[in-house]
Amino acid sequence: MRGMVKGIGVFVATFLVWNVASAQTVDLWPGVAPGSENWTYVEKRVNDAPGGAIVVNVVKPTLTAYLPKKGKATGTGVIVAPGGAFVALSIDAEGEAVARWLQARGIAAFVLKYRLMEQRPGGAMPSMPDMMAAEKFAVADGMQAVKVVRENAARWGISPDRVGVVGFSAGATVATTALFSDDAAVRPNFAGVIYGGPFGGPASVPKDLPPVFLAWAQDDPIGENTTGKLFTAMKAAGYKPETHAYPAGGHGFGAKKQGLSSDHWIDSFHHWLQSQGFGKAAKSAR
Repeated sequence: MRGMVKGIGVFVATFLVWNVASAQTVDLWPGVAPGSENWTYVEKRVNDAPGGAIVVNVVKPTLTAYLPKKGKATGTGVIVAPGGAFVALSIDAEGEAVARWLQARGIAAFVLKYRLMEQRPGGAMPSMPDMMAAEKFAVADGMQAVKVVRENAARWGISPDRVGVVGFSAGATVATTALFSDDAAVRPNFAGVIYGGPFGGPASVPKDLPPVFLAWAQDDPIGENTTGKLFTAMKAAGYKPETHAYPAGGHGFGAKKQGLSSDHWIDSFHHWLQSQGFGKAAKSAR
């Protein structure tokens, strides 16, 4: 009998550990993600990559939740979409580090691992057609992420009408596409677009956009040609997005500390969230 009880105890403990872990990372799609049924390459994390840890060869898209303590929670959730030219994810500087920062300030954060094209031998850069093909899957995963977070809002202690997206570089393209969607189910309640988005600016800007935060560095040609052009298009359409065009910082500044004003984009993002009613000051995080 003692052995049976002990066995049950081990089973229950194992189940609880597994359940907690599964509650933190969830698959975006039931079963295999549509369109990648025949993908056979293997996901890999590279911790010693220049600029911080990256993930390559993502076949199974997921969300990893960074949930604040209940007493500090604001009820707001932010999907964090890292960049990496659709061939990698800057999972630390544009993902996990950002999520932990938001979590400490009472904002639930969900790091999105969207599908990527297969890494080429020697790290060769992908062709533009390959990048466009990969973008299609990444965008589909971004839209699905908004649905999943809203469907699990009660479970994660957030409000389904306080779900936003912040994206970096290629991840900003994912965020912008969801932002511009005609489908209210996948459109976030706010968005942060950081040094990325459609190249050359959007073809058009839809009506009734939710609040938008833009940030890029003026010494970054990619940021100037994407987020900068998005700002121009939004302004022409009558919008006044929160805008930070830092004098320096380069492309991919994310959570890096370079001793520049761009280091503090996330502080500005947090203050902006508060001004929009999506965040509140947490005494212990000041």
